[in-house]
Amino acid sequence: MANPAEDSPGGALSEANKQPRYVRRKKIHPKLAFGRYRIIKWSALIALLAFYYLIPWLRWDRGLNTPDQAILVDIPARKFYFFFIELWPQEIYYWTGLLILAAVGLFFVTSIAGRVWCGYACPQTVWTDLFIYVERLFEGDRNARIRLDKARWGIGKILRKLGKHLVWILIGIVTGGAWVFYFVDAPTLARELLAFEAPSSAYLTIAFLTATTYVMAGWAREQVCTYMCPYARFQSAMFDEDTLLVTYRDELGEPRGSHKKDASWDARGRCVDCNQCVAVCPTGIDIRDGQQLECINCALCVDACNSIMDRVGQPRGLIRYDTQRNLEARETGADTRARIIRPRTVTYAAILVVLMAIMVVSLWTRSTLEVNVLRDRNPLFTLLSDGSVRNGYTYKVLNKSHDSLSLTLRAEGIPGATLRVLGTEAEETEVMISARPDQVESFRIFVHAPLRALEGGSNDLRFLLMNSAGESIDIAGTAFVGPDK
Repeated sequence: MANPAEDSPGGALSEANKQPRYVRRKKIHPKLAFGRYRIIKWSALIALLAFYYLIPWLRWDRGLNTPDQAILVDIPARKFYFFFIELWPQEIYYWTGLLILAAVGLFFVTSIAGRVWCGYACPQTVWTDLFIYVERLFEGDRNARIRLDKARWGIGKILRKLGKHLVWILIGIVTGGAWVFYFVDAPTLARELLAFEAPSSAYLTIAFLTATTYVMAGWAREQVCTYMCPYARFQSAMFDEDTLLVTYRDELGEPRGSHKKDASWDARGRCVDCNQCVAVCPTGIDIRDGQQLECINCALCVDACNSIMDRVGQPRGLIRYDTQRNLEARETGADTRARIIRPRTVTYAAILVVLMAIMVVSLWTRSTLEVNVLRDRNPLFTLLSDGSVRNGYTYKVLNKSHDSLSLTLRAEGIPGATLRVLGTEAEETEVMISARPDQVESFRIFVHAPLRALEGGSNDLRFLLMNSAGESIDIAGTAFVGPDK
């Protein structure tokens, strides 16, 4: 007789509910791999960490009264310094452009070689590699670490574990310290930190980043890539049949099995089922099971497999970067060359070029002076006893240069219009104003115009700004309001 629970609509659901909702993490002990891709990963790690830790100490001369740190986010002054570039808060569109460039660049790289960013340049990968290297120094390679974890607690095990965690914490402290150096002059803050005279916010930031680095790179590791990172969830949308992915070639490796020296390779594949590809994987997957969410395309399994193929005298390439198009083409004996240039990559590349061109041109033509005019709304105008009309304005000048500027301001568009700066008595057709270096100067300007010169309730008015040589450097349009005629 059939089981009613199985025949019922909820039977399958009931069976699914029996599956555990939480599976305890199985600790991964990646083995040290040797080969081309391991060397590339070490090179990337050294270069990226050197850039991160050392850049705050790089100096750049910008002249008097300006910071000489090459890269600095100066929050009190509300400025961002990047070598010869100096950005103000109102230029946030440059940051937007930079973020868009980074996103499109990531899409471009992913369309060519999958999650290669995750495998070589992601901060989580870089610091995890560094932490595993420290772990290997104290506890040995994979097998030694597994044995140590299973061993009883003793002086030797305690000292090894304690030494590892102390170095991890030290790396976290250096990581947090390097981060705060990007926001305050590095040499100055370093002295204050060592003398315990730095602001409490600096110590709190370092403590927070120490904790997150220690947890993410020391304990969470591959779980960050698998469960926390959203990129792993939508990266496949950027793949196509020509994307290079780390791939196990079933047609060469199967059927797999152990192999003895001098034994025949007839009727079997190259894979000797040594599991070295699994042992070196930082996320603990078996690439022979096909493409998986956890794969970060680091290619360490390629190095491991190639070393085994060298030992057993078989050609390399059982595991390698390959495309789905190539896999299908080999079944029919067709051409298997990779297609890097294709509509998807050309589109991403074109977007990158256009965005970079816009950014470069914008920075190249960027003015060191910006003007903003705000007309008073209450009252809209004032009718004076002599029959003239007065409007009030707030005239702001942003001087991005490192030199003081002497400027001349004139009102145009209304015959007979005169100006007066708050704090002065004289009304002139032109007034002198000055702008200090790296400052926003705000002026209260009153414009007087004869009633007969007005054409209606709203009239066009232009503020013409000239430099000391009498050259026009800015024209700001606004409105002059008077009574309706």
